[in-house]
Amino acid sequence: MIKPEAVKKNFTGPILNKIAEAGFHIVAMKMTRLSKAQAEAFYAVHKGKDFYENLTDFMSSGPIVAAILEKENAIETYRKLIGSTDPKDAEEGTIRKLFAESKSYNAVHGSDSDENARIESDFFFSETERYS
Repeated sequence: MIKPEAVKKNFTGPILNKIAEAGFHIVAMKMTRLSKAQAEAFYAVHKGKDFYENLTDFMSSGPIVAAILEKENAIETYRKLIGSTDPKDAEEGTIRKLFAESKSYNAVHGSDSDENARIESDFFFSETERYS
């Protein structure tokens, strides 16, 4: 997912280009805006944590770009491509190093497991919206 601040700064194209250059195949993609309730549902795993309210406010503050990516070892490869959550700690050339503003405004989201990737994909896309 490309987060609101990166969409607002017009980084969608350059981020998608980095993803394509890394050999990912986009099987579904859309621009949408999460309501506060949708953001709360998507990040429900973090409910009760000190950053939850700010996170859900931020994620519902503007449009996002959701996508399903495919590639061999997609989770591991994508997480390496995006870099550390805090762009100050991210490796040179990673998406977050190039496009993130801060740890809170870190440009992109990436699933951390195959199970969560399925859950998150189902959150945004029906079966008829996926093309592989």
